[in-house]
Amino acid sequence: MELDQTDRAILAALRRDGRASISDIAAKVKVSRASAYARVKKMEDTGVIRGFTVRTDPVLEGLHASAYVGLNVEQADWQDLRERLTRIPEVHHAALLGGDFDVLLLVRARDSRDLRRVVLEELQAIPAVRSTRTFIVFEDIPTIADA
Repeated sequence: MELDQTDRAILAALRRDGRASISDIAAKVKVSRASAYARVKKMEDTGVIRGFTVRTDPVLEGLHASAYVGLNVEQADWQDLRERLTRIPEVHHAALLGGDFDVLLLVRARDSRDLRRVVLEELQAIPAVRSTRTFIVFEDIPTIADA
């Protein structure tokens, strides 16, 4: 699906407030309610919009330790690894990369002890993981997507 300026404006409005009504979105982007509804529905149907979610502050949620964890993995085992990573609740994001690491994870845990457990006992226990390298997050910096 090719997005136009109006579609992008609708997406921006939804990023700011995923609970906004179609009427509010239509008013913000200056289209009719029917047009805004049809565009949102089309973006859902084509997979541009994959769902609606809640953004939280990890620290206020009780997740006081965060890290990016780079993995070097056995490439042939990627599908099994991918499935196993989705079952680890502390893994908040995973990306397959080209570069120094094969996979980069955002891991959020209750504290440093829990973070250590995830890296040493969960991630390094996966047979496809050859090595890990952990980068501790001192502070999350808000971006436009967080606004």
